[in-house]
Amino acid sequence: QVQLVESGGGLVQAGGSLRLSCTASERTFSSYAMGWFRQAPGKEREFVAAINQNGANTYYADSVKGRFTISRDNAKNTVYLQMNSLKPEDTAVYYCAARLGLLTITAAYDYWGQGTQVTVSS
Repeated sequence: QVQLVESGGGLVQAGGSLRLSCTASERTFSSYAMGWFRQAPGKEREFVAAINQNGANTYYADSVKGRFTISRDNAKNTVYLQMNSLKPEDTAVYYCAARLGLLTITAAYDYWGQGTQVTVSS
Protein backbone atom coordinates (compact mmCIF):
# COMPACT_ATOMS: atom_id res chain seq x y z
CA GLN A 1 0.00 0.00 0.00
CA VAL A 2 1.46 3.32 -1.07
CA GLN A 3 0.72 6.28 1.16
CA LEU A 4 0.80 9.74 -0.39
CA VAL A 5 0.91 12.92 1.66
CA GLU A 6 0.37 16.30 0.03
CA SER A 7 1.50 19.61 1.46
CA GLY A 8 1.98 23.20 0.39
CA GLY A 9 -1.60 24.30 -0.13
CA GLY A 10 -2.94 27.55 1.24
CA LEU A 11 -4.46 30.92 0.48
CA VAL A 12 -2.85 33.12 -2.16
CA GLN A 13 -3.86 36.18 -4.12
CA ALA A 14 -4.49 36.00 -7.83
CA GLY A 15 -1.22 36.18 -9.72
CA GLY A 16 0.67 34.54 -6.89
CA SER A 17 2.47 31.21 -6.69
CA LEU A 18 2.40 28.05 -4.63
CA ARG A 19 4.38 24.84 -4.74
CA LEU A 20 2.65 21.64 -3.79
CA SER A 21 4.59 18.59 -2.66
CA CYS A 22 3.53 15.00 -2.46
CA THR A 23 5.72 12.51 -0.62
CA ALA A 24 5.28 8.78 -1.01
CA SER A 25 5.95 6.10 1.56
CA GLU A 26 6.96 3.62 -1.10
CA ARG A 27 10.68 2.91 -1.51
CA THR A 28 10.07 2.01 -5.14
CA PHE A 29 8.64 5.46 -5.84
CA SER A 30 10.57 5.60 -9.09
CA SER A 31 8.39 2.77 -10.42
CA TYR A 32 5.27 4.93 -10.32
CA ALA A 33 3.92 7.45 -12.75
CA MET A 34 2.53 10.38 -10.79
CA GLY A 35 -0.36 12.72 -11.40
CA TRP A 36 -1.98 15.77 -9.91
CA PHE A 37 -5.74 16.24 -9.99
CA ARG A 38 -8.05 18.83 -8.49
CA GLN A 39 -11.66 19.09 -7.45
CA ALA A 40 -13.52 22.34 -6.99
CA PRO A 41 -16.75 22.54 -4.99
CA GLY A 42 -19.65 21.14 -6.96
CA LYS A 43 -17.42 19.94 -9.78
CA GLU A 44 -15.93 16.65 -10.80
CA ARG A 45 -12.31 15.81 -10.17
CA GLU A 46 -10.19 16.88 -13.13
CA PHE A 47 -6.72 16.13 -14.41
CA VAL A 48 -4.05 18.77 -13.88
CA ALA A 49 -0.65 17.28 -14.70
CA ALA A 50 1.22 14.00 -14.90
CA ILE A 51 4.81 12.84 -15.07
CA ASN A 52 6.34 9.51 -15.98
CA GLN A 53 8.70 7.45 -13.86
CA ASN A 54 11.97 9.14 -14.79
CA GLY A 55 10.54 12.63 -15.27
CA ALA A 56 11.25 12.74 -18.98
CA ASN A 57 7.60 12.99 -20.04
CA THR A 58 5.00 15.36 -18.69
CA TYR A 59 1.43 16.25 -19.63
CA TYR A 60 -0.74 19.17 -18.62
CA ALA A 61 -4.34 20.17 -18.81
CA ASP A 62 -4.85 23.03 -21.24
CA SER A 63 -6.14 25.20 -18.41
CA VAL A 64 -2.78 25.12 -16.59
CA LYS A 65 -0.32 24.77 -19.46
CA GLY A 66 2.36 27.43 -19.26
CA ARG A 67 1.53 28.25 -15.64
CA PHE A 68 2.04 24.97 -13.76
CA THR A 69 5.08 22.70 -13.77
CA ILE A 70 5.20 19.13 -12.52
CA SER A 71 8.50 17.62 -11.47
CA ARG A 72 9.80 14.82 -9.29
CA ASP A 73 12.77 13.92 -7.15
CA ASN A 74 12.99 10.14 -6.95
CA ALA A 75 15.72 10.32 -4.32
CA LYS A 76 13.24 12.10 -2.04
CA ASN A 77 10.17 10.08 -3.08
CA THR A 78 8.48 13.38 -3.88
CA VAL A 79 6.56 14.90 -6.75
CA TYR A 80 6.00 18.64 -7.00
CA LEU A 81 3.53 20.95 -8.64
CA GLN A 82 4.80 24.49 -9.08
CA MET A 83 1.83 26.77 -9.67
CA ASN A 84 2.44 30.28 -10.99
CA SER A 85 0.09 33.05 -12.15
CA LEU A 86 -2.68 31.55 -10.08
CA LYS A 87 -6.27 32.43 -10.88
CA PRO A 88 -9.41 32.25 -8.73
CA GLU A 89 -10.61 29.39 -10.93
CA ASP A 90 -7.61 27.35 -9.74
CA THR A 91 -9.27 27.16 -6.31
CA ALA A 92 -9.77 23.48 -5.48
CA VAL A 93 -8.58 20.58 -3.40
CA TYR A 94 -5.49 19.20 -5.10
CA TYR A 95 -4.73 15.50 -5.01
CA CYS A 96 -1.65 13.58 -6.02
CA ALA A 97 -1.93 10.06 -7.34
CA ALA A 98 0.38 7.18 -8.23
CA ARG A 99 0.14 4.31 -10.66
CA LEU A 100 2.36 1.55 -11.92
CA GLY A 101 2.81 1.51 -15.66
CA LEU A 102 2.35 4.25 -18.19
CA LEU A 103 1.24 7.68 -17.09
CA THR A 104 -2.28 8.65 -17.94
CA ILE A 105 -4.43 11.76 -17.87
CA THR A 106 -7.43 9.72 -16.80
CA ALA A 107 -8.23 8.98 -13.16
CA ALA A 108 -6.94 5.40 -13.52
CA TYR A 109 -4.42 5.72 -10.71
CA ASP A 110 -3.86 3.11 -8.02
CA TYR A 111 -3.21 5.31 -5.01
CA TRP A 112 -4.41 8.75 -3.95
CA GLY A 113 -3.42 11.28 -1.34
CA GLN A 114 -5.84 12.97 1.02
CA GLY A 115 -5.70 16.30 -0.79
CA THR A 116 -4.57 19.81 0.04
CA GLN A 117 -6.69 22.94 -0.29
CA VAL A 118 -5.61 25.73 -2.61
CA THR A 119 -7.61 28.94 -2.46
CA VAL A 120 -6.91 31.84 -4.81
CA SER A 121 -8.50 35.14 -3.92
CA SER A 122 -9.34 37.78 -6.50
